[in-house]
Amino acid sequence: MGRAFEYRKATKLKRWGHMSRTFTKLGKEITIAAREGGPDPDSNPRLRALIQQCKRENMPKDNIDRAIKKATDKSSEGYKEINYEGYGPHGIAIFVETATDNHMRTVANIRSYFTKFGGTLGTQGSLQFLFDRKACFTVTMKDGIDLDELELELIDFGVEELGVDEEENTIVIYSDFNEAVNMQKYLEEHGFEIQAMEFVRIPNDTKPLTDEQRESVQKLIDKIEEDEDVQNVFTNMAE
Repeated sequence: MGRAFEYRKATKLKRWGHMSRTFTKLGKEITIAAREGGPDPDSNPRLRALIQQCKRENMPKDNIDRAIKKATDKSSEGYKEINYEGYGPHGIAIFVETATDNHMRTVANIRSYFTKFGGTLGTQGSLQFLFDRKACFTVTMKDGIDLDELELELIDFGVEELGVDEEENTIVIYSDFNEAVNMQKYLEEHGFEIQAMEFVRIPNDTKPLTDEQRESVQKLIDKIEEDEDVQNVFTNMAE
């Protein structure tokens, strides 16, 4: 089992929790995808995958339409994707991805969380070397599929790791971040149902902590994740 799957097994790439929080997060991702690649899902692979994911999460169509419209609304500043990097208690690296329409508010909030819970906010780019960015596709399992053959076919599309989540009856595929569009195109053209497409940051190495130390770091992570501007939080803390 590869590094990405070991990390997934430990963290289970935890789901987003409360439905309203899920809808807010997906809505922001849709707005950003529509702004960068256009509002037509037929010509925008990222937007197409997100809409499919929204349907699986039972997000109302009106919410999806509003999020797309916001990308083309000239009166709206829209969301900007900004990353924040720092160290939490006990030297744990914390990488925070946000989507915000008010950078000053967001940076002030993130800095205050680090300070309050014993961490230090660093400069942008200071921790990128500690994480590998990958695209993660979760697709519905097909009857009778040969996973070894599938993995061989996907080599030209940037596959790095492939495995099965038996609990969810899905195939999980990690690809090179820069090959995400090609991977998505292959999966769609070969009839795979894409349940989710995520961009994740896998730590190159993880740091073990005692239960007490882990608890103090988790308090900081929980506080960061409560912020509505925050999309994802990645750490190198061993589970």
